Amino acid sequence: MSVRVVSWNVNGLRSAHGKGFLPWLSGARAQVVALQEVRARADQLPNEVRAPPRWKTHFSSAERPGYSGVGLFSRDEPDAVETRLGVPEMDVEGRLQLARFGKLTVANVYFPNGNGKDRDLSRIPFKLAFYRRLFAELEKPLRDGGRVLVVGDFNTAHQDIDLARPRENRETSGFRPEEREELDRWLRAGWVDSFRHFNKGGGHYSWWSQRFGVREKNIGWRIDYVLASPGAMAYVKRAAIHPEVSGSDHCPVSVDLDSAVR
Repeated sequence: MSVRVVSWNVNGLRSAHGKGFLPWLSGARAQVVALQEVRARADQLPNEVRAPPRWKTHFSSAERPGYSGVGLFSRDEPDAVETRLGVPEMDVEGRLQLARFGKLTVANVYFPNGNGKDRDLSRIPFKLAFYRRLFAELEKPLRDGGRVLVVGDFNTAHQDIDLARPRENRETSGFRPEEREELDRWLRAGWVDSFRHFNKGGGHYSWWSQRFGVREKNIGWRIDYVLASPGAMAYVKRAAIHPEVSGSDHCPVSVDLDSAVR
C-alpha cells in the first residue's frame, strides 16, 4: 500500500474547477493533494470544491483578494495544520500549510515570486527571506530525523537542466544565482529533490508560459518540487511530474511513499 502526495499550482482554483479539477482529483489516487495559488477564500469556492465527498479540506488565503492562497485536500483529517511562520508580512500572503499526519508532516508551500509589479526583481529579498524563515522552522525536524515533505511551487529552477532555455534566463527571477544558491543551501542541509533522485535527465518541466505554442513545444521550467527530509526519503518509492494534466500553467508533481511512513 502506498501513500501518494500530489502538489499542484492550480493558478486559480475556481478556474481549474471549470477545467476539470474535480474529475482529476477523483482519479489522482492520492491521499494528500496540496494546492497553491488558490486565489480564493474558502467561502468563495463552490460547495462541491470546498468540501468534496470523502475529502477533508483546509484553506489558507491571503488578505489581498484574488492573490496567492494554499489549499489541502486529504483523505484523512490531519492531526494538526499550522499556517503561520510568525512573520506578519509573510503570514498575510497565505503561502503555507504545515499539516501533520501521524509521523509524516507535509508542508504545502507557495514560495514568493521575485518579481515586483513591473517585473523589476524587487521581491527577491522578500522571496529569499521567506525561504530562510521556513528553512529555520523546519531545521529541528530535519535534524531530528523527522519525516517531512516540502511540496509546492518553489518559483526557482535549480540547475540548467531544469529549464529549456537557461542561457537566456540567467538574469530572470526564478533562475538568478542568489535564488539558485538558496535552493542549493537546502540540499546541502540534507533535503532531497525527490524527482532528481529518480530522474537524472532533462526535458522535464512543471510550468510553461501561457503564450501560444510554448507548452506544446515543451519550452518550460521545473519549479514545482517535492523536497524530502532524509527521514521521509527512506519511504519514497517514486516521484513523478504529470505534464499530461492541463487546467493550469503548471502541472502536478507527486511522490509515492510506503504507507509505513505514517
